Amino acid sequence: MRDFFLQLKDKFVGPVDQEMTEEEQQPSEYVELGTPQKEQERDSKVVVRPYVMEDFEDIKAVLDALRSGKTIALVNIRPLKEKDLVELKRAINKLRKTCDAIDGDIAGFGDDYIVATPYFARIHRAKKAAPQVQVQQ
Repeated sequence: MRDFFLQLKDKFVGPVDQEMTEEEQQPSEYVELGTPQKEQERDSKVVVRPYVMEDFEDIKAVLDALRSGKTIALVNIRPLKEKDLVELKRAINKLRKTCDAIDGDIAGFGDDYIVATPYFARIHRAKKAAPQVQVQQ
């Protein structure tokens, strides 16, 4: 098989010295070529990450993750909701402004969770049916 490839090489490139270097004479070891690509794939994936907001200061980690552009944040606001509603409103307002700045999306998920996404994701909102008015004749 090796002779076949050498003959092809001679036809396209021209005659080459038949002396082989030490590397060609010894069997080559395995070389992994896909490692950097795997790291890129790992880095390019989206992460859905849960957060618990017990204090106003806990919002910083959520904001940093959203700004990185690879994290969808599920924020449990119950501890802060039970502790201080004013701080909760400040935190949600800051989160909303950050989502607007990065062209992300934010929505409540039940009574105790908020979902915040970066620019590439949108949150589905079910359309509420308009109440039908019955007209009596």
